[in-house]
Amino acid sequence: MNVNIQGAPIYFIIPIFGGIPITASLVVTWGVMLVLTLVCIWLTHDLKVKNISKRQAAAEFIVKTAENFVRNNMGEKWAHYTPFIASIFALSLCSSLASLVGLWSPTADVSTTMAWAIVVFVIITATKIRTNGIGGYLKGFCDPIFVMAPFNVLGEVFTPISMAFRHFGNIVSGTVITALVYAALVAANHALFGWLPGAVGEILGAIPFLTVGVPAVISLYFDWFGSFMQAFIFCMLTMMFIASAAE
Repeated sequence: MNVNIQGAPIYFIIPIFGGIPITASLVVTWGVMLVLTLVCIWLTHDLKVKNISKRQAAAEFIVKTAENFVRNNMGEKWAHYTPFIASIFALSLCSSLASLVGLWSPTADVSTTMAWAIVVFVIITATKIRTNGIGGYLKGFCDPIFVMAPFNVLGEVFTPISMAFRHFGNIVSGTVITALVYAALVAANHALFGWLPGAVGEILGAIPFLTVGVPAVISLYFDWFGSFMQAFIFCMLTMMFIASAAE
């Protein structure tokens, strides 16, 4: 998984309003959205009522799974959020897995996860205002007593920040751990075979025998399982915050 904690690589700059940088995060995210759109079009093409194809069966299974996921965690009245939750999950998962094909992972850029979190925050705020009105929303910051207002405001502001950095931090930490383990295996391989005399030790020490298989196992956890879990957790938090906003 590729990561640069100092920021995503800049591919080029559009000279508008002082220059708009087009980063790897933007390019890969657009690419992921394009792929997901094409897959959706392919899955939902030529739908039938009877004698459905395996492609349509797969599409129906995905839709039913997403609907049940939202209904079981938010309730029936929130079923209309299924497309949004499913989109966030698919975009997050595929963005994290982009590194498996040598691309930059947009989720390794905090600006990407922060953008998603801000969208969720806007929905949460809109839900609170729609449920309680402007006055009720503002009054909620004074619960249980008015002196708690500054802390309640901070808690509200930190909601998208915590969601963004939780997702970003776990992706980056997995990448750093994988890189450290790989570097340690290379050093251990050199120490193990480097004691052999002459050219034999140099040749065997330069061949990373110990790295065979181990990075793949680590990648199975951090890239596949970790990416799935972070997408799952982000969606769970989104559903929890939106549902609780209406209470």
